[in-house]
Amino acid sequence: MDLPVLWAFILAFAVFAYVVLDGFDLGIGILFPMLDRGQQRDQAMNSVAPVWDGNETWLVLGGGGLMAAFPLAYAVIMPAIYAPIIAMLLALIFRGVAFEFRWRDPGHQWFWDISFAGGSLLAAFTQGVTLGALLQGITVEGRAYAGGWWEWLSPFSLLTGLSLVVGYALLGSTWLIMKTEGALQDRAFRYARIAGVVTIVCVGAVSLATPFLEEAYYERWFAWPHVLFTAQVPLLVVVATAAYFFSLRRRYESLPFLLSLGLFALSMAGLGISIFPDIVPGAIGIHEAAAPESSLIFMLIGAGFLIPIILVYTAYSYWVFRGKVGEEGYH
Repeated sequence: MDLPVLWAFILAFAVFAYVVLDGFDLGIGILFPMLDRGQQRDQAMNSVAPVWDGNETWLVLGGGGLMAAFPLAYAVIMPAIYAPIIAMLLALIFRGVAFEFRWRDPGHQWFWDISFAGGSLLAAFTQGVTLGALLQGITVEGRAYAGGWWEWLSPFSLLTGLSLVVGYALLGSTWLIMKTEGALQDRAFRYARIAGVVTIVCVGAVSLATPFLEEAYYERWFAWPHVLFTAQVPLLVVVATAAYFFSLRRRYESLPFLLSLGLFALSMAGLGISIFPDIVPGAIGIHEAAAPESSLIFMLIGAGFLIPIILVYTAYSYWVFRGKVGEEGYH
């Protein structure tokens, strides 16, 4: 068993789980200013109220797992992205506080609504910027970060930040389609069409730019015979996109959300194709950055217990709150 590669897949799964589970949650916050005050905003928040608390579990698992399983990569990556990471954490704090205080302090609800929307927008944007900063490459000398404070900021990282904001809005709108009804659902259908178009444009722009960031990226995508396999990813994106807009036209309720998750999964696969087998692109490989084998085995035993437990209680919570959200909550 190749333990470093296994742990790389575990961390990739944790990141994907976070993007999926917290993505629609953040997406609702991004769409929040475009919803009517009162009933629509209350319904939108009630749709995620029972499940939103546990979504950051996967973010903790991803960050903590990176530090424990790949300490060298953690030591190099974190100094390069301190600014967007700190901004993301502050945004998540403001957003979490606003989520609770909005109900307890109705006299200042307007302030908490702004905090919720602003925190969601900033958290989504900084997550995308962090991804772009990692993809565009990190300056490494020896075994340490050697870049400047602003190296993370570039046109490409801004593009990935904007793309993730739009992608989360797509998840949020399709979640509202699935969980609400009436006027709010009709509005969510409209937003889902707009977000779908912009998301596909952004995915195309990032996909076209990525192979030219590093020579290794270009070879992994277009070298023969790799291209026979990598070409399936954009083909599947086309199929999923066509199915997505067809499902909106037919006003299916669950399928648009599932297909939007499929688009995120395909994007994650494309990211993996570009980076693997590096963990710091172009600088440090998975095996070079891995912790000692004994540590990886010890952590794998713990993960073997914890991850199934997390999956079970997460699935159970979504099963319990599987209905529609009305004026009085779930029914």
